[in-house]
Amino acid sequence: MLLKQILDVYEHVDTATASGQKMKEYMETLGAKNIEVKTIRGEKGKTDFVRIKIPGLKGKSKGMDAPTLGVLGRLGGIGARPEMIGMVSDGDGAIVALAVAAKLLDMQAKGDFLDGDVIISTHICPDAPTQPHKPVPFMGSPVDMATVNKEEVNGELDAILSIDTTKGNRVINHRGFSISPTVKEGYILKVSDDLLDIMQTTTGKLPVVFPITTQDITPYGNDVYHLNSILQPSTATNAPVVGVAITSEVAVPGCATGASHPFDLEQAARFVLEVAKSFGRGNCDFFDKDEFKKLNELYGSMNHIQTLGK
Repeated sequence: MLLKQILDVYEHVDTATASGQKMKEYMETLGAKNIEVKTIRGEKGKTDFVRIKIPGLKGKSKGMDAPTLGVLGRLGGIGARPEMIGMVSDGDGAIVALAVAAKLLDMQAKGDFLDGDVIISTHICPDAPTQPHKPVPFMGSPVDMATVNKEEVNGELDAILSIDTTKGNRVINHRGFSISPTVKEGYILKVSDDLLDIMQTTTGKLPVVFPITTQDITPYGNDVYHLNSILQPSTATNAPVVGVAITSEVAVPGCATGASHPFDLEQAARFVLEVAKSFGRGNCDFFDKDEFKKLNELYGSMNHIQTLGK
């Protein structure tokens, strides 16, 4: 149960003075030893990137070989001040990712350790810009997507869960959270059976998968439609990426306030935690390695999808 962590993190970021440094201080009270904060400035403002590494018993940080899971909280900003007052819907991904970090730290303090390392990354900006988008406005970002990927995606990640509010559309009509098919090196692969199993265990319901298109897994900046930025990490890594979308039955703007539902966020965070447990032990596959090899033999590399194209 991560409801306490969801509420605690929410209280720390639902403020006009939210910052990466304040989040670092909070995480350190929970026992965080390896946490980095970096302020990045862009054309539309600045944001604080936060990266927390939580070592596992058999992880790479201990010189061992248990796989490393990346948990990315994707967003434009947690606030859109002065246009909007309070935390915006777009910040849900950051809340979930940081709540998972807080729970893992709490577990370690109580004697429970995962096998593999988990690296949680997100950024905190209380005054991000907004931008036009159909059917509802998007949150913008103070920094460009390439910079976000550079700060959040790196080579030590063996798989990535990318968590993002995905309510500004008419194709996901489900309140709660849903997951995407696995994306790897330009290929949209079949949905992981292991992730579906974990999802139905943690929710007590049939799993929900959201649709994605080739456009969604191409980099921002190529002037084609994207559902949102949830799968942008797949453009910057060879590791398999799965989106964890915080969803709603109706289209809700990312810049809307009062649109965050604590029990939906808790379910998503609990799902991510259970994936981390299984993945570190080698019991959760994001994709079928043999089938991916066969696809490359039959159709060749799709790495060009990870670029801006011609």
